[in-house]
Amino acid sequence: MSERSESDLLDMVTEALDEHEIHYERHASGGPETVLVVELPGERKLKTAVQLSVGRQGVRFESFVCRRPDEDFEDVYRYLLQQNRKLYGVAYTLDNVGDIYLVGRCSTESMTPDELDRFLGQILEAVNKDFNPLLELGFHSAIRKEWAWRTSRGESLKNLRAFEHLIEKSEDESKSDIAET
Repeated sequence: MSERSESDLLDMVTEALDEHEIHYERHASGGPETVLVVELPGERKLKTAVQLSVGRQGVRFESFVCRRPDEDFEDVYRYLLQQNRKLYGVAYTLDNVGDIYLVGRCSTESMTPDELDRFLGQILEAVNKDFNPLLELGFHSAIRKEWAWRTSRGESLKNLRAFEHLIEKSEDESKSDIAET
C-alpha cells in the first residue's frame, strides 16, 4: 500500500464530511496537525461535538461527554469501564479535572470514508445511549434539587422528564422513612 500524505488524509476526511453533509470548522491546533470540529445532532444529548485532529500518524477523535460527576464516582467509573468493552475504536477517559470524554485513534493507512463514518457513528451512539445513565449516576442529587426548584417556581420540567423516575423513587424512599418512625 502506498503511503498517504497528511494532506491526502485531510482531503479524504473533509470530502467524506462534505459528502455526508456534516458541518465542520477548522480550528488552530497549536501543533502540526489540522483540527476539525464537527457537531453531530443527538437525542438525549442534543449536540455532540467531536474534535478530529488530522496529522502524520492518522486521525485522533475526542468528544466531551459530561463534566466531572458530583457523586457516586465509583458507580460512574464502573459504568464507563463496562461500556468500554462494547465500543468500537473509542474509549471513555477522564481529563485532568475528571470530565468525561470519548477518545479514539485511527492510523493514516486505516482511515477511509467508511471508517470515519464508523468512528463518528460509534461516538454518537455511545453518547446518546450513555448520557442519561451517566447523569443519573453522577448527578442524581442535583437533578432532584433542580426538579424541586423548578416545581416550586412553576418552571418547565420538559428537559428533566427523562429523570422523573428519580423523583418518584426519592418520594417513595421518603414515605418509607416516615412510615418506619
